[in-house]
Amino acid sequence: MRTTNVEHGTVNGAKTYRWALLTLSLTMLLPSLSTSIVNVALPTMAEGFSASFQQVQWIVLAYLLAISTLIVGIGRLGDITGRRRLLLAGIALFTAATFLSGVAPTLWLLIAARAAQGLGAASMMALSMAFVAETVPPTRTGSAMGLLGTMSAIGTALGPSLGGVLITGFGWRAIFLVTAPLGILTLVLAYRHLPTDRSAPKARRVGFDYLGTLLLALTLGAYALAMTIQHGGFGVLGLALLLAAVVGLGLFVLAEQRATSPLIHLKNLRDPVLSSGLLMSAIVSTVMMATLVVGPFHLSLALGIQPALIGLVMSVGPVVAALTGVPAGRIADRLGTGRMVIVGLIGMAIGSLSLSLVPVTLGISGYIASLIIITASYAVFQTANNTMVMTGVRADQRGVISGMLNLSRNLGLLTGASVMGAIFAFASGASDITTAGAGDVATGTRWTFAVAAALIAVALAVAVASRIRATPGSLPKEMSR
Repeated sequence: MRTTNVEHGTVNGAKTYRWALLTLSLTMLLPSLSTSIVNVALPTMAEGFSASFQQVQWIVLAYLLAISTLIVGIGRLGDITGRRRLLLAGIALFTAATFLSGVAPTLWLLIAARAAQGLGAASMMALSMAFVAETVPPTRTGSAMGLLGTMSAIGTALGPSLGGVLITGFGWRAIFLVTAPLGILTLVLAYRHLPTDRSAPKARRVGFDYLGTLLLALTLGAYALAMTIQHGGFGVLGLALLLAAVVGLGLFVLAEQRATSPLIHLKNLRDPVLSSGLLMSAIVSTVMMATLVVGPFHLSLALGIQPALIGLVMSVGPVVAALTGVPAGRIADRLGTGRMVIVGLIGMAIGSLSLSLVPVTLGISGYIASLIIITASYAVFQTANNTMVMTGVRADQRGVISGMLNLSRNLGLLTGASVMGAIFAFASGASDITTAGAGDVATGTRWTFAVAAALIAVALAVAVASRIRATPGSLPKEMSR
């Protein structure tokens, strides 16, 4: 069995290092691909199962809810029981659930399979970044993080187009049956090339926080449902779910304060690098979701672009992010992550202001130019921020910190889909955005991205304050940075 120098983040042999990085890249690609590829199949699935659109939406929701509610708990479980064996189990579950989704005879079995697939995806997303310190030399950490971000972006960009081709040629079941062999390949590579788990002495082993994990899962589930089930509305159900999330958060904090081995050491949140990194990740993801929510309506209704061209324009963002990730990681390795976080945020602020001011006057070219600025800057920020948060984290905390980082991104996306969508609808002044005039839609776009620019300004303030606060003596012992 291959040996790994965990303390110095190096693997014996450049060939082994490259194979391990390929494996981690696939574990990031598949979950994002499985998110984006399904959306284009929902109309076909609704017809195939004779179901309403609200019913088939649960095919997407079940997957996202499973990831959001369980990713932190799985990261912590990997820290305790061993990340390699848990990642292998997650890939196996993801692959089996993907195949089951492709052959599911009923809608509700498909939804259950998607929930299981989300559980496997949560393991893959939470533990991939945690493995970087064990498989990649410290001088290449930024490049590795950039590559993982690139693979996630490629999965997001590839999903709609690949899904459309598969559905047209073979039906919706093909989107799952084609993905399953990739899962098998990833499982084989992970078994062969990822470093083995090191057994901790019995005296140092800690228990798993079942109560904290349950409370956090229920809290996150309530919040995710509040943000998605009523599309950001503030009806009775939405308000009740938000209240449940607030109560659940309070109970979770109390449970963590009393737990012998808490899921999340609350003292860790005093670390300015961790707390600011999580907050900035959530804010930035909220802004990025605005481009996906507002973009199709702006292109169609304000600029009058045909549907076929809209898909091409919308794919520019993920493609740019994919091309920027690895170079951004290399630059972060050389210039420092703190500087590159601020550079990325400044670029996003410029891009948001551009999306607020120029798309109507400069048409499609102005929109594409603004989108390139904001997505390239996002890739720079995400690579640097992920590297900054994960660098120096103690080995037995890498899984849970990686899970928290992924969770902050997912919560930002959920919040952006509802809140930024609600701002867009309100600013347009239309009860039904699909019937709004071009001028009203343009006004909605302008105000939405003005708010986005203000949010990025908040993130910039957080980044600057974090750099001021991050003195060597201010970090909690649990982090051991």
